[in-house]
Amino acid sequence: MTPNELSEIHSAAFTMSRPWSAQEFEDLLRNKHTHLFTCPQGFALVQVIAGEAELLTIAVHPDAQGKGAGGTLMSKWMSSVDADEAFLEVASENDAAKHLYTVHGFAEVARRSAYYARDLGDSVDAIVMRIALK
Repeated sequence: MTPNELSEIHSAAFTMSRPWSAQEFEDLLRNKHTHLFTCPQGFALVQVIAGEAELLTIAVHPDAQGKGAGGTLMSKWMSSVDADEAFLEVASENDAAKHLYTVHGFAEVARRSAYYARDLGDSVDAIVMRIALK
């Protein structure tokens, strides 16, 4: 997928927060620690450094949501990265994503208060989740 395609999917999937631009994706993909995993109408972007993997973002176009693409992407990156553990952050209000991550073995380890900005000056907490991969 091109940075433009990634940005388009991210924009369609993330309506509650600022989507990432094509330039941001291009910059991330230049980093040797960044790994891109794709499926039709979706992707996961992961950084792996010093035995730790961080899911930077995962996005599935709304037309394909609820059909297994998110689970496929999670399985792909979790089985492919060379890391001992993995982390991610998720908005406390994002029940679908929290369910996806929990099904794949992630557990809450911390919370960042008022981390994600929302419209009208509101914000929501970020839940930090972790899993041992090895």
